[in-house]
This record gives sequence, structure tokens and C-alpha cells, in this order.
Amino acid sequence: MPRLNGMRIKADAGACVAMQMKDRSKGSGSLVSQVGESLRQAILSGQYSAGDKLPSEHELTETHSVSRTVVREAVAALRSDGLVEVRQGAGIFVLGADPVLSAGKADKARVVSDLEVLEIRTPVEIEAAGLAALRRSPAQEEAIFECHRKILLCIESDHSIREADLELHAAIAEATNNPLFRQFLESQGSAIIPQSRLVPETRTAEQTAYRKLIHREHEAIVIAISDRDDQAARNAMREHLVGSQARYRNLLKDLRSFTS
Repeated sequence: MPRLNGMRIKADAGACVAMQMKDRSKGSGSLVSQVGESLRQAILSGQYSAGDKLPSEHELTETHSVSRTVVREAVAALRSDGLVEVRQGAGIFVLGADPVLSAGKADKARVVSDLEVLEIRTPVEIEAAGLAALRRSPAQEEAIFECHRKILLCIESDHSIREADLELHAAIAEATNNPLFRQFLESQGSAIIPQSRLVPETRTAEQTAYRKLIHREHEAIVIAISDRDDQAARNAMREHLVGSQARYRNLLKDLRSFTS
């Protein structure tokens, strides 16, 4: 049975970049870029002003002839840039084209949104981890180890772990052998991985330490799944996602204190 400490990891600084470029070259990625750029230009040109509501998700899929997943990922990119916020049950609203004016509001809105996603993910992924431990095939186990290895490569080459993180959670969902777990994650698109920055990229040492913390939390999940220990897998996933919630709640407190 494979073990993390026995894996041979080649510190190839280009591996993570190549993986991300490959993903972006897919058709869905280019559609996300096209829809996102179209909406971005509409906002920057003044077609939509701060406070305006964008067309509904259904209207955007009709207008651009794309899937809901493409629209959601395009909106997630705009939200990450501080141009829009998604208000649960109300729609997508423009924050403004001036990032200086909208930064504080965008940050708080994004953190709240990240917390909402983490809260709904937690019970689903705790169960997914347990089922993956019981049901995973040798090939699925190897895929989980490979995703975990990619995260370490990203850390070692000082690149974002976001896409590799998403791949790992998707691989665990796949290993449940219940397609609804994977479908749930895919329905959220890239938004399932928090976009708010807990540590600014300029603070390199702290950013690396945070990524290594995430890697260690993932490692506990991966080992438990490999050991077919469903209870340990559930506990490790709970610790990872509940811990993430706590970190983002602390960030939200800091933002509220800063703007009060």
C-alpha cells in the first residue's frame, strides 16, 4: 500500500505551471474567459454601474450560449477581482469598476461567500471522505495520491495551490463511487475553493507556511483513505474544513474591525 513518506517527489518547478496551462487550454476554460471578459468590459465601459444587478444566471447562459458552470466560473473570476458580489437569493451585483473604491466591500462580500460555500461543503465532504475510504479502488487511491503530490509541487515551486486543491477534493468525491458527490462539487465550479486571501502574496514566508498547513491537513485525509479507515477520514476532513471556516471567520472579523 502506498505511503506519502515513500513517494518519490521530483521538484519540477514547471510541473504545476504546465498543469494549470493545460487546464486553461480546455474549451470550457476559454469559454469562461470569453464570458468573463464580456462582462468585465460591460462593467468597465459603464454599461453596468455600481449597485446595478447583472442579468440572471439563466439569462447569461442564454445570451452567451454556454452552460451554467461556465457562467458561475466567469462570475467567480469577476468576484475575485472585486467587480461583483453574489447575494444569496438576490442575484449578482456590480461593486464598481474602481478597485480602490470597492475593495473593502468586495473583500467582505467575498469572505462571506467563501464561508457560505465552506459551510455547505463540510457535511457533504466529511461523508465523501468516509465513503472514499471504504469504496476507493486502487486506481482511485493512486489518483488521490497524485493530486496530493501536485499540491506539494506547487508549494515547492511557489505557485498557487488552488487548482491542485480543487483536483484533490474532486478525486476524493470520485472515489466515493457515488456520482452525486462529484456532481455537487462540479455544480459549485472553482468557487468551492475559497478565493479570499488569508495571507497577502507579498508575505512570502507566511504564504508558504499557510500552504504547508493545508498540505498537512490534506495528508491526514489522504492517509486515512489509503488505510481504509472511514472514521479517521471523516475526522480529518472535518478538521480541515471546520478549521478553514474558523480561519475565514477570523479574517471576516479583521475586515469588519478595519472598516468600522
